Amino acid sequence: MEVRALNRTEKEQSIATLQKQIEQYRGAVLANFRGLTVEQINQIRQRLREERVSFHVVKNTLMKLASKGTDFEKVNQYLEGPTAIAISYGNPVSLIKILLDFVKTQPLLEIKVGLVEGEVVAPGEMKTLASMPSREVLLAQILGGIQMPAAQVGGVLHSLFQQVLGVLEARVDQLAGSADSTPGINP
Repeated sequence: MEVRALNRTEKEQSIATLQKQIEQYRGAVLANFRGLTVEQINQIRQRLREERVSFHVVKNTLMKLASKGTDFEKVNQYLEGPTAIAISYGNPVSLIKILLDFVKTQPLLEIKVGLVEGEVVAPGEMKTLASMPSREVLLAQILGGIQMPAAQVGGVLHSLFQQVLGVLEARVDQLAGSADSTPGINP
């Protein structure tokens, strides 16, 4: 396949397009796709597209130019050799899970590095992120953790209130009983 050089206008357009793509990102992964067939690349593109993730083969020099002044400058050192970039505009963990699942069946896709909301993430750390529950599940667990002590405190207060009420009722009964048994007093 013959690769032609881009003219200046095409380079400027490519840089502008990349800048727009990385502007609103929540997560991104750089990968080496060498050895994958066009069909395999299309499979991963299709799967990522379902999760609102773009997957593009990029020219490293253009990506470096597009990333100036952005979080993506942090990963410029990984822009060597054939590079594909997956950019998530939604849940970055979904992106990581999809890529890690794909690597299980297509080990030729080599994950170089990730960028999640401004933080560089090594491939090993991505496995940890992928094993974490979703944001919604974590929020539910946190809320459950907050509600549990509140429910326990409520139960203890209810129990104390019942005990105090029981003591007061016993005292009222005791006073009523002693008033009935006092000579010379008729109710």
